[in-house]
Parts: sequence; C-alpha cells; structure tokens
Amino acid sequence: MHLSRFLAIPIIAAALFSVAEAQRRTRPVAPKKPAAGVQKSKEIGSTAVVIDETLSVLRIKPSLFAESVQRMRRGRKVVIQSVVEADGVKFYKVVAPPNNSGWVQADAVFGKFRDGDDARLARLVQASNGFDQIELAAAFFELFPQSQFRAAILLLHGDLLEETAAKLTKDAGSRLDRREMAASAAPMHSYYLNFNMLDRYRRLGIIFLFNPNTRSYHYEGTSWLEIISRFPTSSEAVEAQKRVDSLKEKMGRGAAATAR
Repeated sequence: MHLSRFLAIPIIAAALFSVAEAQRRTRPVAPKKPAAGVQKSKEIGSTAVVIDETLSVLRIKPSLFAESVQRMRRGRKVVIQSVVEADGVKFYKVVAPPNNSGWVQADAVFGKFRDGDDARLARLVQASNGFDQIELAAAFFELFPQSQFRAAILLLHGDLLEETAAKLTKDAGSRLDRREMAASAAPMHSYYLNFNMLDRYRRLGIIFLFNPNTRSYHYEGTSWLEIISRFPTSSEAVEAQKRVDSLKEKMGRGAAATAR
C-alpha cells in the first residue's frame, strides 16, 4: 500500500466509508468466498516428494511465522490438498503419512506434476556439495527418469563418486588397523568392503570397487554405463567412455572386489 493512502484527508476517508456502507446495505448477500490467497490448482491431489530440507517445515497454518509441526525429512512423500500464497511464498496444505498434515512451503517439494521441477532440482544438485549433493542426485534419478538433464547429472554423479572413492581410500587407510587385520584370519579385502563409511552409500544403491593391490576404492561406473547405453550420441557419452576406460586401467586384471 502506497504511503499516500495513509495520508489521505479524513473527509475523503469518511466519504468512502459512507459509499461502501450504502452499497453493503443495498446489495444482496453473496455466498461466502474462500479466504484471500486460496487458489484452485492442478497441483491439488498430486503427490510430491520432500527434497529441500532447509525449507521443509510442516506448519499448522500457511505462514512463515506459524507454529511448526515438524521438519520433514528428504524423501518423504506428501499429498497436496490445497494451495495458498502468504508471506511472499506459496504454501501447500499436505497430508504427510502416516499421521501428520499441515502447510509446507511449495519450494521444499518436487514432483512430475509441476513443469520445470526437473530443471529446478538439477540446479539444486549442481549448487550443492558433499554427501548432500550425491543424495540429491539420487533423488533426481528416481523422480525424473526421462528428464533432458539426466545425462548431465549422471556424468556429474559419476565424477562425484570417483572423488568420494579417493576420500574413502584415505579414510580407510587411516582408520583400519593393519596389525588387527594381520592378526585375524579374515581376508584383508573383507575389512575394506565392510568399512563402516560405505554404509550410507550402500543405502543409496551406490557400488564401489576395491583394488586389493593398491588398497583403493573406485566407483563402479553405473552412471557412466547408463549414459553410454541411453545417450550414445551425446557429448556426455564421449566423456563417460573415457571414464569407463580409465576405470579398467585403475582396476587392472583380476584385481576387482566389489563393495555393495
């Protein structure tokens, strides 16, 4: 509202009030309309997935100042019941199984029901870092299997995991006690393949190979192989083939053991 409206002289305000009051008394009573900001939308009835945990607060009312019910975790599926705009953002009223409901900022969730969400998630993947970036890429693959950005994200995903393999190699080398391994009858490679820092990657279905000759991990290459298979004429396929060839050289003949 412009400042000039607050500075209007009292006589004009009184006149406007009189006109409005006269109209209210003479016109028929209309059916009660939905609250301001409520919209009918094709999003209603759709299933969405929580992705951005920085925005995923479930609230009792559609407001950034409303009391929170909980912060929903990434991967949780919700069903959209209505749409409201408030505090400069869009809110979805959602049912969040098994027993919660409330309002969540629309930007926190993604789905096929909304145009451009694959591009939005692809940008989020590229802007993230660490394990969060890997987890977001996995969510992208599950949500948008036919996206035009899939090849690019697959290539990025593979490179991230090969970088991760180098870090895991360093961590395992410093944390696994060689004297304990030597004292046990268990094969050396089994210690590496049971290394606890692999656990969260296993939960995402990510596979690392282990070369016992160099005592190093390497990404198994599923992302690169998918690019070569599904997008053979793409520029990403050329890069993916280079990485597959490099992996073969790193592993050498008969050196591969798999971390699943």
